[in-house]
Amino acid sequence: MSYTYEIQTKARSLLESKQVDCVIGYEIGPRGRTRPAFIYQPEEVERLVWNQACTHNLTIYLKEQLDPQQSGRLKTKEQTPRHAAVVVKACDSRAVNVLLAENHFGREQLHVIGVVCDGIHEGAGEVGNQRSVRQFPAADPPQFQARCQRCIERVPVVFDTFIGERPSNQKSGMYENVLDDLDCLQAMTPTERTDFWLSQFDRCIRCYACRQACPMCSCPTCLYERDDSLWVGMGIGLNEKRTFHLGRAFHLAGRCIGCDECERVCPMDIPISLLNRRLIQEVETVFGYRAGMAQVPPPFVTVLSDR
Repeated sequence: MSYTYEIQTKARSLLESKQVDCVIGYEIGPRGRTRPAFIYQPEEVERLVWNQACTHNLTIYLKEQLDPQQSGRLKTKEQTPRHAAVVVKACDSRAVNVLLAENHFGREQLHVIGVVCDGIHEGAGEVGNQRSVRQFPAADPPQFQARCQRCIERVPVVFDTFIGERPSNQKSGMYENVLDDLDCLQAMTPTERTDFWLSQFDRCIRCYACRQACPMCSCPTCLYERDDSLWVGMGIGLNEKRTFHLGRAFHLAGRCIGCDECERVCPMDIPISLLNRRLIQEVETVFGYRAGMAQVPPPFVTVLSDR
């Protein structure tokens, strides 16, 4: 039985029984690329698919689906909140735990369809500068994305419905290998690191694609897009771009789950994940904590609340 059929079967059951109002999954678009799909009727579940081009982190859509008061769907607070099901990979499932720990929605509103992930192919669903017209697969033979080559987990950490077979060599816990690119970054002198990051930030066009693709960037009004901000303007000067990227990275410290959607969607191919992974490594070293492995608040929230 294929994963696609199992996902379709579960989605139909959830919609027919009215346990959820929407199933968020993947479908093949008109250009042959795998993209997010929102299924509201049982007869629409045939659109759902599962393949190694299911790159998008679908948890980015949960807050709007499950908090209709904020999105404008509900006119009064007395109306019943919505319920949704979402298809998640192992890395995506960690975002669910972070969002639940931060009380973005109630656990009873969500049905998690966790799928064992064998890795996502490079170029799948890419929207970057020179990749916008590619179709899956982008390489022959297909290559796994960098995040999948680094990944040590294949099984979702939270789920209501489990699809797939548990691998015999499934690993969990802390990273076991030091990443080469992080080693290179750490081997630089402070001046060299500053020059490297400034050269990367200088290419930023402040399009906010990284913020829009990140499930953890959930502030109602972004600090870096306010015209009355006391911290940074909305221009594209180097200092403003540096403030945006460093500020966003620190905002994600202890919260980033490493899905690397920010880097995938960047039209300027800035290595955003490198900065995020350095902070992930630091938080692991100091606190022994990895975001989303369990439904617990990040260490900075815990430390501050104890003071």
